[in-house]
Amino acid sequence: MRVVLATGNAGKLREMRTLLAPLSMEVLPQSDFDTPEAIEDGLSFVENAIIKARNAAAHCDLPALADDSGLEVAALDGAPGIYSSRFAGENASDADNIEKLLHDLADLPAAKRTARFRCVMVYLRHAKDPSPVIAEGSWNGRILQSKEGDGGFGYDPVFYAPETDCAVATLSSEQKNALSHRGKASRAIVKKLQALANTDDAPEIQSIS
Repeated sequence: MRVVLATGNAGKLREMRTLLAPLSMEVLPQSDFDTPEAIEDGLSFVENAIIKARNAAAHCDLPALADDSGLEVAALDGAPGIYSSRFAGENASDADNIEKLLHDLADLPAAKRTARFRCVMVYLRHAKDPSPVIAEGSWNGRILQSKEGDGGFGYDPVFYAPETDCAVATLSSEQKNALSHRGKASRAIVKKLQALANTDDAPEIQSIS
């Protein structure tokens, strides 16, 4: 079964192909189809994930998977949240976003640097699917004073994972997938899609095993 992933991010594509392996899906990035970026004007992770999935399904004529993920920092009242990828501006790089985050949290002690990653994942059988399959995952930790490691992407170099006593960017992909917000959301959506595949309500995903 082919499914389009609503991203052009190579790091996210690698992660998702691994996490969705139980569904025996061929996961293709929307960039393979010259898909224009969706206008993420929703006010929540759920809204933006649905917007991205509908956009990808419409332009690629395939079932679509999308996630909207972000970092919520308690000291910043939940920011950057849905604006995580553009925290430092519309064309901000990961380095730009991290620099702004560390600046905004400057001088705060570890106890006040608590944060969590959140991920909402959506599956649509087609662009007008009225019943999206939705799953969510979160990962609690805190923001470090400086970057550590060179793996992962996004805020991984400054997100401390208490389970492993280190920055996410120092973890292997297997370790990260076992603990991460995206890993939890992916495993949840895999279970939901497997359950749907065994009902008469989802003929489009009968090939899932």
